[in-house]
Amino acid sequence: MPSPKKICQTQIKLAILHNRLDWVKKTSMANLRTPKHIFVTGGVTSSLGKGIISASLAKLLQARGFSVTIQKFDPYINIDPGTLNPYEHGECYVTEDGAETDLDLGHYERFLNVPTSQANNITTGRIYYNVITKERQGEYLGKTVQVVPHITNEIKRNFFLLSETGKYDIVITEIGGCVGDIESLPFLEAVRQARWELPQEDILVIHLTLIPYLKKAGELKTKPTQHSVKLLSEAGIQPNILVCRTEYPIPAEIRKKLALFCNVHLNAVIESIDADSIYDVPLLMKKEKLDETVLQKLHLPTNQEINLEEWKAFLGKLKNPTSEVTIALVGKYVELPDAYKSIAEALIHAGATNECKINIQWIKSENLVNQADLEHYLGEVEGILIAPGFGERGIEGKINACRYARENDIPFFGICLGMQCAVVEFARNVLGLENAHSFEINPQTPHPVIDMMEEQKKITDKGGTMRLGSYPCELKDKTLAKQIYGKKRINERHRHRYEFNNQYLNQFVEAGIVASGINPDSDLVEIIELPKHRYYIGVQYHPELKSTVLNPHPLFVRFVREAIGYKAR
Repeated sequence: MPSPKKICQTQIKLAILHNRLDWVKKTSMANLRTPKHIFVTGGVTSSLGKGIISASLAKLLQARGFSVTIQKFDPYINIDPGTLNPYEHGECYVTEDGAETDLDLGHYERFLNVPTSQANNITTGRIYYNVITKERQGEYLGKTVQVVPHITNEIKRNFFLLSETGKYDIVITEIGGCVGDIESLPFLEAVRQARWELPQEDILVIHLTLIPYLKKAGELKTKPTQHSVKLLSEAGIQPNILVCRTEYPIPAEIRKKLALFCNVHLNAVIESIDADSIYDVPLLMKKEKLDETVLQKLHLPTNQEINLEEWKAFLGKLKNPTSEVTIALVGKYVELPDAYKSIAEALIHAGATNECKINIQWIKSENLVNQADLEHYLGEVEGILIAPGFGERGIEGKINACRYARENDIPFFGICLGMQCAVVEFARNVLGLENAHSFEINPQTPHPVIDMMEEQKKITDKGGTMRLGSYPCELKDKTLAKQIYGKKRINERHRHRYEFNNQYLNQFVEAGIVASGINPDSDLVEIIELPKHRYYIGVQYHPELKSTVLNPHPLFVRFVREAIGYKAR
């Protein structure tokens, strides 16, 4: 479907041919301005789902034919989340161009099926780093560098970078944190200034808030939202639309009260009721006419046909499974499922494709100490997935889980460190290489079957220095990997410092391991598999980062299919 902008451009060309210059001038001014900007803020509490609301709105606008992108501005001072413990901020999402970003970018990609980039995630740390670098280079000509205007100008510059590419009709900007947080103030001030600098019909603010339910009183309460909007107003920003997160339907009288006291139109009070799945939210927002309200306020047409058939088909399979399996996800951060958010979502995508309900059994790798533990935690599962990670804690439990899967012919999938653990386990228990290990965990190991990449050995900085982003991989003929992907060459996203040690490759091959995927430039082993096993595959990259609703990743799809077969054996 052509975008509204392209349709408009075609109409203008036809009008020029017919000498309708008055119409051309009017249409050009109304429709060919710089892209529209939507800012999404949050109040009352964190974790309300600004990322899901942003992604859902973007999906609806995309389904109407608009070209949409979403960017996240985070108020923390880290340059990026690359050095953050997953307990602090959930998983670190990696883009095609190698940016370590907030996990919300994963939601953006999974909903829109369009890759993001470094430009889609900006932090306070990066803003200040840019400003200080310019100051050191003398770009401010001796001026005193201040939050206003220098920091806010840098924030605004980054607000508009994506819109200046000419690729997008609408840019949605999610502002991290809560209104009232000290660290969010410069971002809100930048939004306030942007509202003055852009035409009124080119910018709007959506404020996501909470309508709590007091069980004893039996009432939904609007006061937290009123205070949140008041705080936003004190920052100089009046929201155009309220999206109200709630456990119960919001009755008409509550909506009227919110509209009156928060100074928004009644049709701009949007209910966001708790959903069974995040993938229900776009349809719930469509029912609430969020997209129509946004388009009206941005003076954009609302009569386009909206195409959500593939999305509805996905939901139909997701909610009507014909089978059910339990997958053990073995990791060290399982107390916070967001640490493995992309893996969990990739399993959901693969489950829907196979019309199968996926029950994830979150298993802390530190608990897998002996055979009794392995039987207790893994004895009733249909598949074992060893999650990525770093560091020594829980590593032996992951290695034990690899052995259990291999010896009991249970479908196995190792990702990044999970693949490396499979290599270490095979080296110890099949090749007989005593004390074999990864150099990361034991630099004194006599058999470093996993070693540090050569180019990493001189690097001391931790942030943004790993092997990051998309790299090619060539698949060998007559292998499981080639069968799954159905092509010779693939590109996958990476985040690691350590690699399979090719000095041991011949020993592994002679013992039955197949190195089925190789990087053509570095000879890095990207995929290992064990043909004599029912399904045993490990990958050095992160396939979960490329799985979307409309394009589930083939490795996850096949893994779930094998788990279904294992259960039916």
